[in-house]
Amino acid sequence: MEDSNTANILSVLDAFTMETSGDIAMKLARDFRQRRIEKGVTREQIARMAKVPTSNVARFEQKGLISLSNLIPLATALGYTQEVKNIFQSPKYATMEELTLIRRNMGKKRAYSDKK
Repeated sequence: MEDSNTANILSVLDAFTMETSGDIAMKLARDFRQRRIEKGVTREQIARMAKVPTSNVARFEQKGLISLSNLIPLATALGYTQEVKNIFQSPKYATMEELTLIRRNMGKKRAYSDKK
């Protein structure tokens, strides 16, 4: 019984664990691989379609390492152009203060430091 409670607590805590950039990259790579496989496309085929070296596709899927200039054509080849284009489309906020700041700064072209 105690093992079950411990497992439940650990699963809840896991949901609140801060992900590292490496964790996010590996999730992206796993999702990419899954979408590629679902479409019945080999690494060689997607590399050809995206005009990206096959070795870069393999490195991405295995280690989560890829440049943005290679990720965009791979995403496009799988039909995810809009998702990539819209990644920063909407402002994100966690607090009302942050939302107020975002609204105040909408339309600005530069951010300025408070240093004087």
